[in-house]
Amino acid sequence: MNIVQRLSSKNLFIFNLVLIGAIFGFSLAFLSFSCSTPTARAQAQAQISPVVIPENALAVAEELQSVFRAVSEKMLASVVEIQTVTVGRRQTPRFDGIPFDFFFGPRDRGPGGQEREFRQQGLGSGVIVRHINGIYYAITNNHVIDDATEITISTIQGNEYTAEVVGRDERRDLALLSFRSTNVYPVAALGDSDNVRVGDWAIAIGNPLGQQFSFSVTKGIVSAVGRTGGPGGNINDFIQTDAPINQGNSGGPLVNIRGEVIGINTWIASNLAGGGNVGLGFAIPVNNIKRSIDEFIETGSIRSGWLGVSLTEPSRETAAALSLENRRGGLVSQVFLGSPADRGGISPGDFITHVNGREARGVNQLVMLVGDLRADENATFTVIREGQSSEIQVRIEERTDEIAADSARLWPGLHVVQLADSARPGLHVAQVIQGSPSDIVGLRQGDRITSINGEDITDITSFYRLLRERTANELWFGIQRGEADLETMRFRR
Repeated sequence: MNIVQRLSSKNLFIFNLVLIGAIFGFSLAFLSFSCSTPTARAQAQAQISPVVIPENALAVAEELQSVFRAVSEKMLASVVEIQTVTVGRRQTPRFDGIPFDFFFGPRDRGPGGQEREFRQQGLGSGVIVRHINGIYYAITNNHVIDDATEITISTIQGNEYTAEVVGRDERRDLALLSFRSTNVYPVAALGDSDNVRVGDWAIAIGNPLGQQFSFSVTKGIVSAVGRTGGPGGNINDFIQTDAPINQGNSGGPLVNIRGEVIGINTWIASNLAGGGNVGLGFAIPVNNIKRSIDEFIETGSIRSGWLGVSLTEPSRETAAALSLENRRGGLVSQVFLGSPADRGGISPGDFITHVNGREARGVNQLVMLVGDLRADENATFTVIREGQSSEIQVRIEERTDEIAADSARLWPGLHVVQLADSARPGLHVAQVIQGSPSDIVGLRQGDRITSINGEDITDITSFYRLLRERTANELWFGIQRGEADLETMRFRR
């Protein structure tokens, strides 16, 4: 076969087609690789590119971060974990009845089964606030160690100590514990909670939800100040914060941006089934605690001042009738006969706004301010009476549970509200305090007081005025019960 025949043969034609296809395929692959490589590389570079932050903004953020680090490191060494054990006894059921009666016959079962001991564990937090001669003192909540028979304190270094109760105050929910150690632990700096403002940084430290999360630090802001309504009749005016606080944080410190304790975390408000954090945490202001620490160490107890009054928040209608709109403080609804308030001239219907120049933002804070007064010292109370402000000097006594619960001395022993029905003048008895003079003479809820010592009662202002203007040891109240006018009831002081 000559060369011309070979070039025109079928095999050569197929070979040429395959060769041209291979060259075309390699060319396409090369072009595709060349075009896609820059895009892929650009995407990879975009994924690992650092975020561009202005240098001045980054410097501010890093400075703030360093502050949080420093505060956390400083405070964690002063915070302690508190583990408690409460030992009790309970009755165990008896194994009587079927099948025992079937095999052994009926028997006299007696009062019950055996009594057995049980141990219940608890967890809380505390903060070291004093060091004297090798003894460390840690403040916490009273409810953390309430009824505990064993108390153990642990530090962040892992050291454990048996703790002793130095003193406790149920009304403020405070307790002071002590432990002895040759190790060195820093004492926390106490700030000034009177300077705390809404929007301030707030850092909570403690042991939430068990030992797995011990010595945790969370942050937020101060959401509000002067909150009331704590559990168990707690009389503090709380700092509210959104710094996450959970069970186990109780007794731990709430700290400001300077690393100073501004409060002791105490309770949370929650609508969750397990009582978890929803951003509503409350701390006892540290200024409510400072004197308690000193008295616990000196005497082991708290000597609270006693004025001898019962205080209420006036309703909007009562506040308007007594010219107390937009006033902060507490309305004296009752006075203990023979008390410091009675002897000093404070009367039912007075509205107390200040104690020794310090403003009372509400009833709870007013109770706290009075409790902080020392027995056998004079105190100045600013009161509003019939729209006029004046100051009254009172010599304070020591409060005891017995004297504060003596309702027989509570004058007048009832709460009244002004009636809106002008056709039937008088005051409606909303509540009668059990054991009080009003209860003893037979007043009932729903009665209408129409007169005092023969003078008609037209409104709540005249009611309190006539109580103050008594000139004898006896008062006569005109009472209407239902549609019947009763004989006047006599009160003897």
